[in-house]
Amino acid sequence: MLILAFETSAKAGSVALMEGGKLLAEDYQNTGLTHSQTLLSMAEALLRHCGKSPKDVEAVAVAAGPGSFTGVRIGVAAAKGFAWGAQLPCCGVSTLEAMAQNLGIWDGLVVCAMDARRNQVYNAVFEAHEGVLTRRCPDRAISLADLGEELKTETKPIFLVGDGSILCYNTLKDVVSGLILPPEHRMHQRAAGVALVAHAMLEAGISCDAGALEPNYLRLSQAEREKLERNKP
Repeated sequence: MLILAFETSAKAGSVALMEGGKLLAEDYQNTGLTHSQTLLSMAEALLRHCGKSPKDVEAVAVAAGPGSFTGVRIGVAAAKGFAWGAQLPCCGVSTLEAMAQNLGIWDGLVVCAMDARRNQVYNAVFEAHEGVLTRRCPDRAISLADLGEELKTETKPIFLVGDGSILCYNTLKDVVSGLILPPEHRMHQRAAGVALVAHAMLEAGISCDAGALEPNYLRLSQAEREKLERNKP
């Protein structure tokens, strides 16, 4: 099955093609241009360079959140639009789970973190053993202080990934031992990880319906929070 995957949850954007669990190609761009400027042209070029056309795509996948509200919306809209017209499966993948896949470690803890502002991170924790990831907690928004409390008794190596990894390292390094920052190319979310998770979902027979796909922001936007505050009795 040929999967076209999108990742737009942070400043960098990427597109990947995967077939039969094999990564055919990936385009990663972190130039400051908006995803609305680059995403579809990247997908078009990637297909062309692989000798494929949009008609060859059999499933679509996207990082559905958490992450930048605008970025996630752009990625989800692009994936739904591509999948809906062709009636293709469309897999909404956890941004955090996808970034854990990119690290590729053998043993240790993978702590996924995206800067959620207000001294919080969007976070999930996975245990890696012999290349298999086991989720320890659901995707969540958690304070850095609470995350430090959870991790300070861990004895395994702790690998930090995501655009909040440096923030976590600088904030928690005096509280939590064993923190490791991976190399740049392993640290951030990429479309290849999205494609890997989607491939596993499709292999497991999990339904991936474009019509049902919605962004997962984990918390209200600032505008929504301010509106609720104003409307309090």
